[in-house]
Amino acid sequence: MTSFAEIEDKVRAGERLSYEDGCALFLEPDLLRLGMLANWVREQRHGDRTYFNVNMRFEATNVCQASCSFCAFAKLEEGAPNAHTTTHEAAWRELAEFPDPRLRELHMVNGLHPTLPFEWYEDLLRGWKRVRPDVHLKCFTGVEIHFFAEKFGMSHEQVLTRLKAAGLGSLPGGGAEILHPDVRRRISTDKATGDEYLAAHRAAHKLGLPSNCTMLYGHIETFEHRVDHLLQLRALQDDTRGFQCFIPLAFHNENNSLRKLPEPTAVDSLRTLAVSRLLLDNLAHVKAYWVSMGVATAQLGLRFGADDLDGTIVHESIYHSAGSRVPMSLSRDELIRLIREAGRIPIERDTTYGVIEELPRAAQPEAALKVRDRFAQKRALSVMS
Repeated sequence: MTSFAEIEDKVRAGERLSYEDGCALFLEPDLLRLGMLANWVREQRHGDRTYFNVNMRFEATNVCQASCSFCAFAKLEEGAPNAHTTTHEAAWRELAEFPDPRLRELHMVNGLHPTLPFEWYEDLLRGWKRVRPDVHLKCFTGVEIHFFAEKFGMSHEQVLTRLKAAGLGSLPGGGAEILHPDVRRRISTDKATGDEYLAAHRAAHKLGLPSNCTMLYGHIETFEHRVDHLLQLRALQDDTRGFQCFIPLAFHNENNSLRKLPEPTAVDSLRTLAVSRLLLDNLAHVKAYWVSMGVATAQLGLRFGADDLDGTIVHESIYHSAGSRVPMSLSRDELIRLIREAGRIPIERDTTYGVIEELPRAAQPEAALKVRDRFAQKRALSVMS
């Protein structure tokens, strides 16, 4: 197996890491050494700049014909307990009445509803654009795009062209789960395959629609499956350059068929962030999604390769259905505080990483400055003596 020192030499020389290198990194026992190398790559790209945005989550329907074993969000049929499908009017009103004028993004993912017509989704987007034309619509996973294509007899390109005309600006990254078929057929047999997920994103990139990409980790997959997944994403990015950000998503085990499995630890989450940053040499951004891995771990992840903390969210249902105990929302000020406490510079961004505002780094408290000055003084005296 390749040694860590050999991998580190490759990274610092700008050489691409291999499958074998990725597997070795997941087995590296020294987490801090791994994190330091990922942090070096992160700082080569971004310095201390760390991104966040003011966004809101929206789920138009949780009715879904798929039955993924890890999912606690979806309901198999309309009328089931806790099943819901919004009305257009309610969806438009929620955006129109959003209280923060800084809102830049609406992020929507849904279940695969078996009976809603395609025009229903087009009308939903058009209505949002009427009430808030300034808000970017990041909607529909690659799995949803493939579902629409199959259900309504269209190609991925035709689906995306119509949604883009209705106001779609980009795709979220959800639905990737684990791309390897040995895992995917065990956890999500009745929705898009890994190849179909990638094909939907390829079509989006071809049409000028950027997207994110994800990986659901910490369930039945192995480290080898994770590396294979990351390299499949890297290969598509080589071709299209359309992925903006990679987001590792921690498995949660409540209210689903995999509830007997333990959830990934903070160590596993930090390791996954670090290895992802090292392998995905052609993706600009790696996100520590605070809803998924917890606020404290996500904040620490800003020193393990991540340069993005996601956004305000406002109301999140998917992870909270599976037992997430983090807040439903974080305020803009809270995100800024978390970034500053990590020693980073907060950058408020839009969906496509345009800078809205670069905020100042946190000032060091006066007491800390005095300690630093005393330490420097003692060190100078010891050198002189």
